[in-house]
Amino acid sequence: MTATRGAVARPVAMVGGGQMALALAEGFCRRGLLAADEIVVHDPAPAARERLAARVPGIRFADGPAEAVRGAELVFLAVKPQQAEGACRAFAAALAPGATVVSIAAGITIDTLAGWLGTRRVVRVMPNTPCLVGRGVSAWSRGAEVTDAAAAATAALLESVGSAHEVPESLLDAVTGVSGSGPAYVALVIEALADGGVLEGLPRALALDLAVATVAGTGDLVAQGGEHPAVIRERVASPGGTTIAALAVLEARGVRGAFIDAVRASAARARELGRPRPG
Repeated sequence: MTATRGAVARPVAMVGGGQMALALAEGFCRRGLLAADEIVVHDPAPAARERLAARVPGIRFADGPAEAVRGAELVFLAVKPQQAEGACRAFAAALAPGATVVSIAAGITIDTLAGWLGTRRVVRVMPNTPCLVGRGVSAWSRGAEVTDAAAAATAALLESVGSAHEVPESLLDAVTGVSGSGPAYVALVIEALADGGVLEGLPRALALDLAVATVAGTGDLVAQGGEHPAVIRERVASPGGTTIAALAVLEARGVRGAFIDAVRASAARARELGRPRPG
């Protein structure tokens, strides 16, 4: 019999034990929503299991997907999109009556997952890697048969590693383009800023520190100040000054358009990953 404490039923299962599963498990325990031994994981990779065991002492492991999900009311599908069908079919028959599957596999639609699992109790989530430091953002959508209690439990767990937003499923590929892939864009910006500083003579460690702090601080300024980013940009870019000279170069090089195109390319790839494969 599954015990409950608060909004989250125990145990919680994870099929897949990679970086995102690690971030989620750490967050669940850090916020006190679950104890480590209330999380059961299956991952065939020894390195993934060793990392989880070191970072979440007491977490339990199962030899196979079916063993992991047995008795769990919430099951996190935390595998790569290309592995999702095989994983779902491996544990579908072992799901407890009323269990909800929470998928973080990019691009795979609720309809597709429901077909593999034989249930529409499916939540589709797009998290991002800052979940690893408790600063993630996740967007999620629920299938038609997901109960309000299961949705609330899912939201509470996602909020343990950052913020969470329920959105229509039609927007999840766009979310992938902005926040799912976004940390890679921002990391590239940080790297480029630091390289520019090095070119101008800064020690690399100092240049990187300055770039990281500038990006993080600007994000906080936008989030906490409530102003549109354009207002902050205009405030920094005084007439005839250094910043407007730099912005003119970025606009001439098409940086704004490149970021927009990057978001569109990521969203398009997410849609492509979600299309059923022949055969």
